[in-house]
Amino acid sequence: MLLLTFGCLAAKPGSAWEHWGGDQGGTRFSSLTQITPANVGRLVRAFEFHTGDLARRPPAVMARTKFEATPLLIEDSLIFCSPFNEVIALDPGSGAQKWRYDPKVSESLRPGNRYVCRGVAYWVDDQAAAGATCRSRIFMGTNDVRLIALDARTGVPCAGFGSNGEVTIEIGKNLLWPGEFQITSAPVVSRGVVVVGSSISDNVRVDAPLGTVRAFDARTGAPRWSFDPLVHEGISAGHSNVWAPMSADDARGLVFLPTTSPSPDFWGGKRPGNDEHANSVVALRTETGERVWSFQTVHHDVWDYDVPAQPTLTRIDTGEGMRDVVIQPTKQGFVFVLDRDTGKPVWPVEERAVPQGGAEGDELSPTQPFPTHVPALTPQRFLLDDVFKPLPILGNPSCDAQLSAARNEGLYTPPSTQGTLEFPFTGGGVNWGSAAFDPVHQILYANTTNAVHVIRLIPRAEADGLKPPPGLELGLQRGASFAMTRQVALSRLGLPCNRPPWGEMVAVDLKGGKILWRSTVGTTEDRAPLGLAFKWGTPLVNGVAVTAGGLVFTGAMDAYLRAFDAGSGEELWQGRLPVPGVANPMTYLWKGEQYVVIAAGGHSEAGTSIGDSVVAFRLARPDEAPSLWSRSIDRPGGRFMGAALTALFLVALITGALWRRRSGSRA
Repeated sequence: MLLLTFGCLAAKPGSAWEHWGGDQGGTRFSSLTQITPANVGRLVRAFEFHTGDLARRPPAVMARTKFEATPLLIEDSLIFCSPFNEVIALDPGSGAQKWRYDPKVSESLRPGNRYVCRGVAYWVDDQAAAGATCRSRIFMGTNDVRLIALDARTGVPCAGFGSNGEVTIEIGKNLLWPGEFQITSAPVVSRGVVVVGSSISDNVRVDAPLGTVRAFDARTGAPRWSFDPLVHEGISAGHSNVWAPMSADDARGLVFLPTTSPSPDFWGGKRPGNDEHANSVVALRTETGERVWSFQTVHHDVWDYDVPAQPTLTRIDTGEGMRDVVIQPTKQGFVFVLDRDTGKPVWPVEERAVPQGGAEGDELSPTQPFPTHVPALTPQRFLLDDVFKPLPILGNPSCDAQLSAARNEGLYTPPSTQGTLEFPFTGGGVNWGSAAFDPVHQILYANTTNAVHVIRLIPRAEADGLKPPPGLELGLQRGASFAMTRQVALSRLGLPCNRPPWGEMVAVDLKGGKILWRSTVGTTEDRAPLGLAFKWGTPLVNGVAVTAGGLVFTGAMDAYLRAFDAGSGEELWQGRLPVPGVANPMTYLWKGEQYVVIAAGGHSEAGTSIGDSVVAFRLARPDEAPSLWSRSIDRPGGRFMGAALTALFLVALITGALWRRRSGSRA
């Protein structure tokens, strides 16, 4: 009976992918079954589309891009946004461009979180006549703080929305530079209301822009409501914004916000208390903005532990019956499971004592919330014995030196002037790629990253004129008693100081409260000399897509799209990409064939190669077969082995020629 219930739940049409997270609740689950573990090895490239950015934009501008978009399949088109907020519609079968809209975002903007657009939102106005222009709409927030509405069939701006199809967001504060404030994630649309968050540059100033969430009428663009997550009584701070994707529940009329830390991230002396409703999952009435409930995952955050992932809305078996829930993974690797109507934890969450002794002028929370039923997805304590030693006999003195001097008391060790190890680092755990949930088998899947940050507070008097060396991030935190520096702990070889794997996919049985499997994701091939492909994992800020066919797809920071067996975690297939696909994959059915698509444009903050491709794969047709090249050279390590074999062959030829020449001279 239980399987039948879940089967009905998953039996909705699987041909489309109409929301950034697959559905309004962000489950990233597709009921498609054409591609399976048995035939995934027969995937071939269907098409590759280039946005044209690489050819027509200056290299210095492209060096500030992150192509993190997830396409939508709607209105017989594959629709996505480029890092420069160009909206592009493709033919889903051939990848041919159908239309393009360019909002003319300036190349001199210098956005603090790079040029990035994670996706667009889709909405149908059921009050408009069939076939009317802008009956179906695409909404997008931009790097230069506009909300744009386009006709989904043609890309023409919706003239009745705002001013010729766009609304400019009123920030309410002068910016220090144009790119201090931007919009990076897709809006959500529900009940005729479009809701948009913001991304605000971290560690710049105490008096930062407010993290106000704004809602507009989806037909006219008229303001409907605004909500500032941070309660400002008795504090001085901004932020607590919503840069990550949001979720919506049409039936309940609720929108769910993942909020960030207040400003600045690493010192909270001017914001005493727990900073409600920062670092929280917040449920609002979609039509009014009224707060229904809020659950805080970090009290008085001084670690940049934003809630980074889209809240996942689904229905789970708790062991005591079925419940509608919100699943919220975090940078710390926690998984909070909350009742969707009340925000109360489904399973116990304990307030546990955490390290104290914050920086001068700052009073920390004595406790932090720890979920007890679902285990943490990542390790949460780094010991010096965990230092990575590629050659054990030589040790790793460069890592030992920088880590042994830092404060290290486990999770929630406060930032300090001596330096503090933060593990998991500020990139996760789980990041914006969020989790995926299979409602049939009741399994949660998430990509995770394992790395160490070294955070150091710099007294204000010493911060002025400080020029950090390459690789060391300086945040002035103007108005605070301390500036800060942050860097990933790396050895002289450029390798993370903590032992691999540095990126893993994790499968979790929520009902049983146990990890089912972990699989390392990614190799060093695209970063190591000679293309050596050590299977050590790569950072995984991006997420996954899971299918009823029994597969989990993901990109990584090497240039492959991968498929894993959803039941065992075995890596079954890799599809070569032109550059790393640091984006969420999606899947759809088109004219009887299942496609899997990912944006492959690299990630400038991670130092990968940069591109501008969208790549699609499908099963080989009867007259096709995967090429020998794709099965040999276009595999992790294939290029190294190919080069090594070629070198050996050439050496053999030269040796043979020299031997024959010498033999001939003796004769």
